[in-house]
Amino acid sequence: MARIVHVDDLDDPRLADYLHLRDVQMRLAHESEHGIYLAEGEKVVRRAHEAGHEAASFLMAPRWLDGLRDVLDASDAPCFVMSEKDVERVTGFHVHRGALSAVRRPAPADVDDVLAAARRVVVLEDLVDHTNVGAIFRVAAALGFDAVLLSPRCADPFYRRAVKVAMGAVFSVPHARVDDWYGTPALLSRHGFTTYAMTLADDAVSLEDVGDVPERLALVVGSEGPGLTEHWQRSSDVRVTIPMAAGIDSLNVATSVAVACWHLR
Repeated sequence: MARIVHVDDLDDPRLADYLHLRDVQMRLAHESEHGIYLAEGEKVVRRAHEAGHEAASFLMAPRWLDGLRDVLDASDAPCFVMSEKDVERVTGFHVHRGALSAVRRPAPADVDDVLAAARRVVVLEDLVDHTNVGAIFRVAAALGFDAVLLSPRCADPFYRRAVKVAMGAVFSVPHARVDDWYGTPALLSRHGFTTYAMTLADDAVSLEDVGDVPERLALVVGSEGPGLTEHWQRSSDVRVTIPMAAGIDSLNVATSVAVACWHLR
């Protein structure tokens, strides 16, 4: 059972994992150094627990204790309890869903192991917005894509905002960060994947004209501004685009992935 610890001192050093949650760079440095991520909200905390991730601690207002009683009963981590106003003072924002947990990060997955078990993969090149990354994980889980690959410069899928937007899908969708990004098209080919690059290139095929898809498929999308690099556009097997109306030439990257995953599922 989690140890319930009522805390009145906002400077209590045991709360260090919950400080500065709105400062992205400070949080990323702290979480990397201490090997944790932050789960926010009752559902996400529960899904982290159900995924087998170990809680280092919990922070919540008293009214959330009963709703997470089973999770707390299964853990021996401390649960720091404070008033909602004090939780807000510690974290720097209003935690409207009441519960937080500092969770130990799982070991990074091996990219070959992830690809060996997958049939439908989303490949993210240099997406830097945590909200977009989280939304894409949620799309992948919902539409039957079973893995995600990330470039070295992609936003962290375990960052609090990404985890929250994904509603915990980052726990259930296998993913790996690839160090040799230039060689990743060849890596996918060796694993038997046909790569579909989303691009506005002149030779891109409309998704409406894509017929039967192969058994193993990788959908590749680029960063929010410039899109896919030339290397990935040239190296992919098929270049595809979403047909647009009313003079609009593009969609938000997470929305684009949702449309393409629905069509290629």
